[in-house]
Amino acid sequence: MVQTFAYPLSLREEELKNKVAADWFGAFDCTRIIGNIDFCVDLPATELALGYDAEPILWAEAKAGNKKDIVASFVQLILTIGGGHTADRNLPPHFLGAFDAEKIAFIPYNAVLGVLGKNDFDWTVAPSDHESKEFKELYTLAKGVIEREKLLFRYAEDGDILRRFIKSNFKSGRRDISKILINKNNFTHIYRQWREIVMPFIDAPWDVLKKKYNIYDRDFYLAEMNIDDNGTTDIADDRVANDFYITFDARSTTPYTVKRKNEDDLFNILAFGFKSGGLDAYAEFWRRYKRPPRKDYWNFIVNRLDLLVPQDVRERKGSFFTPKKWVELSQHYLELALGENWQDEYYVWDCCAGTGNLLAGLTNKYRIWASTLDQQDVDVMRERAKNGANLLESHIFQFDFLNDSFDRLPKGLKEIIDAPEKRRRLVIYINPPYAEAGDAKQRSHTGANKTDVSVVHATYDKYLAKIGIAGRELFAQFLMRIHDEISECIVGQFSTLKHLMGPNFKLFRQAFHGALARCFITPADTFDNVKGQFPIGFFVWRLGERSTPTSTDGFANASPSLNAAAVAEASDKSELKINGVFTETTADVYDRKGEFIGTKTILAYDNERSINDWLIETRKRPTALNLGFLSCRSHDVQHVNDIFFRNEKSLIKSARGSWITDANLVEASVYVAVCHSIDADWLNDRDQFLFPNDGWKDDGRFHLDGIVYTLFANANNIKSADGVNHWIPFTEEEVGAKDCFKSHFMSEYLRVFAPLREKLSPAATSVLDAGRELWRYYHAQLGANPDASYYDIRLHFQGVTTDARGKAKMNSDSKDAKYTELIGNLRAAMKRLAKEIEPKVYEYGFLKK
Repeated sequence: MVQTFAYPLSLREEELKNKVAADWFGAFDCTRIIGNIDFCVDLPATELALGYDAEPILWAEAKAGNKKDIVASFVQLILTIGGGHTADRNLPPHFLGAFDAEKIAFIPYNAVLGVLGKNDFDWTVAPSDHESKEFKELYTLAKGVIEREKLLFRYAEDGDILRRFIKSNFKSGRRDISKILINKNNFTHIYRQWREIVMPFIDAPWDVLKKKYNIYDRDFYLAEMNIDDNGTTDIADDRVANDFYITFDARSTTPYTVKRKNEDDLFNILAFGFKSGGLDAYAEFWRRYKRPPRKDYWNFIVNRLDLLVPQDVRERKGSFFTPKKWVELSQHYLELALGENWQDEYYVWDCCAGTGNLLAGLTNKYRIWASTLDQQDVDVMRERAKNGANLLESHIFQFDFLNDSFDRLPKGLKEIIDAPEKRRRLVIYINPPYAEAGDAKQRSHTGANKTDVSVVHATYDKYLAKIGIAGRELFAQFLMRIHDEISECIVGQFSTLKHLMGPNFKLFRQAFHGALARCFITPADTFDNVKGQFPIGFFVWRLGERSTPTSTDGFANASPSLNAAAVAEASDKSELKINGVFTETTADVYDRKGEFIGTKTILAYDNERSINDWLIETRKRPTALNLGFLSCRSHDVQHVNDIFFRNEKSLIKSARGSWITDANLVEASVYVAVCHSIDADWLNDRDQFLFPNDGWKDDGRFHLDGIVYTLFANANNIKSADGVNHWIPFTEEEVGAKDCFKSHFMSEYLRVFAPLREKLSPAATSVLDAGRELWRYYHAQLGANPDASYYDIRLHFQGVTTDARGKAKMNSDSKDAKYTELIGNLRAAMKRLAKEIEPKVYEYGFLKK
């Protein structure tokens, strides 16, 4: 009799997962952690004939106790996968599962592919919140397929059957597994890998193929997929999804051929080959997959070509979902700006509508227009209109806003744009794509520069001279075309804050004249596929004629023609100014739950001097001693890690900054303390540190707080091996050093000069006391270096780890319990000192709230 298992209901979830792994999946690899998936089962590496990525069998949601509603567990798992884009970044599994202490259930992954492909849904909600509207919506949508497809086993009663199921379907112990079958689950993941590995080597005129033959990179992928192991083309007309298509023959020097369906005389229209190294990349990539896919899989694939869209294309097209709470709030802000009857008094055009979710909630379909780049999205919106969405099919159309002429617009919309009075009643309501030519990965040398993202558009060429480098951002191109070619309209737009705050947008701000009637900001990561801690805002602009100035809070002029109630509503924030260059406004702030939490000043900084300008003024002072070189590459909150100092300028790659000397130690230390004492969050991420007012000059305690903070900041990268360490604030006797220090500058400075300024604050004293104990413990170690710096001491106890790229990095913790206690005390004291410094950062104008 095979032993069966049932688990105590009191068993904790982590222990339950360990026991389920050992008891039921012992022949498999259950150690991999994929995103936020609770439980993963892979074929063990020993079962794979080739050393490629592990083939996942199961992703599962685990719950302690006995959860009656197994469907809810599956829905939570689907939300976890969809919200984390887990299946975009990893090969999907054969099965999804859900288990607790009593039972386990499985469904085929492809059974919920349609649910996971749902675009008009807010995937950013917390999967564990079973009471959210989104969870309940997905539950309703997925319940039927889960109930229909699930196989449920109870450990105690169904143990034998469960084992047979696992043995039959998880393919444990097979020795002939050398290639992964292409199926309904994995074809999108394989496509994304193919684009990275094979596509760059294909020598093809992509623009010509797209415009003349309606052929895309995915067609090359399909052609390669449909050959056998001998390189023989295995494609017939009934397996072709387009009039023009690509065939592939690996035996040819030009293996790619453009053909036309059912017309022999047009065969071999064009042929293409690989660039150098391409054939090897092709062969190595496809060695891991079994081709061609089964015909039923092929039919599924060609019916879901909408899923074969690369990530950067989604970014360019703006096809990411706008969460419902921000859609509703944005429409409320339009009402505040334009009046409660705005939907009956204004026309609305979403010119990058995707599948139209931004328009949900609008009531007057006869005054709504929706266009998008992809015909497929047009078809989706028209289908929604047929099924009750508040849109007119005749008002939904395909249009490339960054390239097409307005002559292609529907007659009714064109008439609105051409008539000044109607145009003043047109609201361009958009969440445009935020993609830029050089993203963070490119700037950190982990990705390719995506120049094509923005510079291939007609608007880029047209407005380059006018807005400069800002034109590399797609949303800036949208706004400038609207500004210049649909003048005097209303703009309601979602975007980052770059157009208001970014240094690269100075020319844009000078060119974009409008009245910022209303705005709010919210965390960026509440939007689909947006990562990072920074704000995204919604802004209501009115473009129009110059009028008489009415106030001086950031714009030159105000419009007398707007709804009086709306003006009154906005008067305590940004008045409705026209044709002024933006300098400053106050935005409403909402947290990720949609709760109002206060206001935030947004500055353009174009007329502000920076903290770097302030420090530069100290360079010409007579000096006797260089203490280190301070890197000042950036001066905003998001880049504070670029602010640090080392012994010599030559030790810093592409160094930009200032020397720290005996003559400017106060200013340099205040600079470091100001920048590093402020905790970065999504709200202050883009704030810039500024040239202070004169209040700081007579605040001796602030000076000393800054020096003490800088001594023990992580920005202190002074190393005794790189030169003399002038940054030891103690004497040899204080810390029990076994030999003399090479420099006593800092301890003498604090002893002689500190009393002349002001007594140390209690917070600074606590930091020095905690630091002294750390130094004493270090100097009690065998072989302690008398001149060790703060960095050296941390390195001694914490050690280093070398990453996959061969770069050594200091570990974040230590196995030495005493050191851990002492560094913990020091860090706690530093936090208290930072809290003392923070109010003065704002009081003296280094930052504006």
